Amino acid sequence: MLLPIKLSLFAPTALMALLAVQPVKAEMTSEEVKKLALEAIMENPQIIMDAVALLREQEAAETEAAQAQAMLDNKELLTQDANAPVLGNPDGDVTIVEFFDYNCGYCKRAVPALQALLDEDPNIRLVYREFPILSEGSVVAARASLAARKQGKYDDFHWALMAARSLDQASVMQIAEQVGLDVEQLAVDMQADEIDEHLATSRELAAAMQFSGTPSFVIGDSIVPGFVPKEAMEEMIAEARAATQ
Repeated sequence: MLLPIKLSLFAPTALMALLAVQPVKAEMTSEEVKKLALEAIMENPQIIMDAVALLREQEAAETEAAQAQAMLDNKELLTQDANAPVLGNPDGDVTIVEFFDYNCGYCKRAVPALQALLDEDPNIRLVYREFPILSEGSVVAARASLAARKQGKYDDFHWALMAARSLDQASVMQIAEQVGLDVEQLAVDMQADEIDEHLATSRELAAAMQFSGTPSFVIGDSIVPGFVPKEAMEEMIAEARAATQ
């Protein structure tokens, strides 16, 4: 049984695809065009699937174009924000920006690849955008890790938090003590204005880039919303280097 179809939901190009099997006369009314389209669908239901696929392709192309423009508009902030932690070589020739959440399983899966790249490639800049979207524990972890910069322990604390299975207020502070942070001072520093600013900027950049989940990456000029295997990262890094030569 075919479900009722609202032809007004289809984009013009998709509607053209629906009508491609039968020519449309110039003098036809809109009601006649809709009737013709419905007849075409009844004769060949596959047209619906083809039209939906076409719409998805159009939406993907529009999203890709919007993300590319957003990256151009925000490139300085994405790659050079003084209020974002940087690991690896601060003067590296390729920058990786990661939007992440400490309670994100796929972010934790990306850790070995990122650590290996930092160990193997001395010219990588890894810029972190704390983007806590999964839980209150994620927000606590993000604030604590950013506050750890004042005690010079962001790197150690970051990797320790990433190694934890799940995080809440108690576990974050326990890990902070384990890596040698002054927990009382950390609690004070977690409320600093620069932390509010970092988190707000992360949300604004993520919205501009149409990132709705974590991890999300910008590697050179490549935009990847989702987990990226090490081999794929290496290919993007190589492309970024080749583009500057």
